[in-house]
Amino acid sequence: MRIRDVYQSRRFGLSIEVFPPKTEAGDAALAETLRRAAAWKPAFVSCTYGAGGSTQNRTLDICSSVQNEHQLTATAHFTCVGSTREELVAWLTQAQARGIHNIMALRGDPPQGETNFKPVAGGLQYANDLVALIREGFPDFGIGVAGYPEKHPEAQSLESDLQNLKRKTESGADAVFTQLFYANEHFYRFCDRCRELGIHAPIVPGIMPITEFARIKRITSLCKSEFPTQLAARLEQVQNDAAAQFEIGVEYAIQQCQELIDRGVPGIHFYVLNRMDACDRIVEALRMPG
Repeated sequence: MRIRDVYQSRRFGLSIEVFPPKTEAGDAALAETLRRAAAWKPAFVSCTYGAGGSTQNRTLDICSSVQNEHQLTATAHFTCVGSTREELVAWLTQAQARGIHNIMALRGDPPQGETNFKPVAGGLQYANDLVALIREGFPDFGIGVAGYPEKHPEAQSLESDLQNLKRKTESGADAVFTQLFYANEHFYRFCDRCRELGIHAPIVPGIMPITEFARIKRITSLCKSEFPTQLAARLEQVQNDAAAQFEIGVEYAIQQCQELIDRGVPGIHFYVLNRMDACDRIVEALRMPG
């Protein structure tokens, strides 16, 4: 199934994001994650693409495993980083040959040690260029893109960031998947501004359940995402109790996701960090659209 079909059919689209492991233990954890995810039939499983394209072959291997071993739909992340136009086309050709039908098209982060993104000679500058390349040369692919309810950290303003998103959707993206957030008000305002600007693609909230407070603090700091003060205070009180942090995180995610569902979101995209314990609990507790 292509991304466009998930949301055009008006079915509620639960999806998850995983990453390529670096160890045998990580491979085992990922296999268990996919086995458990299959039980609730996600609309698709996306797999990230390492910094600088460092895991691009592993990404395709995992996507093939998702589809062939677990009988789930895969979405391969793909970035502009470090590749010429010809190399990008070659990778897309390989993905197509391996039966991958969905791409999450991203500009990608600057290489480690650099603060600004610079395309290689003959490469692409922006994610909308990548979307256009895919749509022109591989029109059957489903294409997802990223959206930032609280603004991309590199964007000069929320308005310029929204204009960038509009260019991505006008270039052929089928759906927008947001960066994580913990205050739903940011998502609602983001959606309103997108619609006012003429962005009509489905907007799917990205949710990262809190399983470890220290890790989430690092992540929200990097992506400049607000962390609710009262939630932070509760987690600070149990910072030496991993089990209590997990329970608070699951409880909060259930409330957050249920509110989003009740407001009519087309789906939820879970950043599971290759572990399903929290998502299993959350999905089981949610009242899904009929």
